[in-house]
Amino acid sequence: MIRSFFFVAVSCLFTLSCAPKKLVTEESLRTKAMKYAQELILIDTHVDTPYRLREIMEDISLRTAGGNFDYVRAKEGGLNAPFMSIYVPAEYERKGGAKLLADTLIDMVEKFSTDWPDKFVMAHSTSDVKKQFTSKKISLCLGMENGSPIEHDLKNLRHFYDRGIRYITLAHSKDNHISDSSYDTSRTSHGLSAFGKEVVLEMNRLGIMVDVSHITDEAFYDVMDISKAPVIASHSSCRYFTPDWERNMSDDMIRMLAKNGGVIMINFGSSFINGEYFKRDSTVRTDARNALIAMGISSSDPAAHTFVDHYEKEHPIGFYSDVKEVADHIDHVVKLVGVNHVGFGSDFDGVGDSLPTGLKDVSQYPNLIYELLKRNYSKVDIGKICGLNLLRVWSKVEQVASQK
Repeated sequence: MIRSFFFVAVSCLFTLSCAPKKLVTEESLRTKAMKYAQELILIDTHVDTPYRLREIMEDISLRTAGGNFDYVRAKEGGLNAPFMSIYVPAEYERKGGAKLLADTLIDMVEKFSTDWPDKFVMAHSTSDVKKQFTSKKISLCLGMENGSPIEHDLKNLRHFYDRGIRYITLAHSKDNHISDSSYDTSRTSHGLSAFGKEVVLEMNRLGIMVDVSHITDEAFYDVMDISKAPVIASHSSCRYFTPDWERNMSDDMIRMLAKNGGVIMINFGSSFINGEYFKRDSTVRTDARNALIAMGISSSDPAAHTFVDHYEKEHPIGFYSDVKEVADHIDHVVKLVGVNHVGFGSDFDGVGDSLPTGLKDVSQYPNLIYELLKRNYSKVDIGKICGLNLLRVWSKVEQVASQK
């Protein structure tokens, strides 16, 4: 009896001594994560706010009711330099007006910096980002999602460079005159088109980063064969977790990207992160497309977009990915190629209601940093993942352009 009492007493003492330590450790890591988010340069290469605001305008200098990005939440999360996505839907390749839309969206982003000059500033170089880091302003970088606005004319690359575009995603959801899309089964060019190869070399010459997100595997390998500068995947994740989905990158592609000196920026959307979510979401999307066909509505019809949105809301997946799983993708890249070739490419404002628990908007980057701290990442390595890796690649692209 005495022996049993002694055992229970010791067990209670052990439990009491360990529980507070665990709590203190978690609290200290949370505090450290918040601190690092504010101290380190934090870059996100894909934020779809311009197109979101084209549909529903909000004052992003204040905390907004909708969307995933605004100034207040960005400052809370430590975000310094988001790449505002100049997104041009694939349908503009066929119907025209791609360049006009891109210019209109660039005008919008520039207006952020003139309407709220105490909060936003344009950043067109690595030097700009570094200089602006100590201010309270958010540095707005520009990336163009879809190469359709080039409109078969290499001179338009110079036009968009002069307007501040610093990366271009070669294609989006359909093949275009530059590259095949991973979402399109047509495989029009079986990789890059002849013009697309000229585009890559001209981007190298000008100092525009080549973005391989959205393109087919064949097109990716074409880019790697000809690019004279490192390339980026601005918002892709690891195919290891979503087998057979070409939109994410295979291990071989990640290795080749790293060998070239490039970086994969992890997309936060649950479809990109969790294999089961991807399967269920694919089924819902297929059913929605089949319903459109049955109703005789073209996928390029504005009504189609509204219908698909409504259909997806009526058929929820039932769960979300989790911030821990996003950290798993970062871990996977680090184990494959080291810590110098991965970063954040959230796709905030671009993946709808599919963001992971713990990463619902730009205020929550510290939750991801916390997960990295739990996995014993050092401050130096977290600094690389948060922004220095992307700055290194961008700087190398600038250097290659300066040698023309």
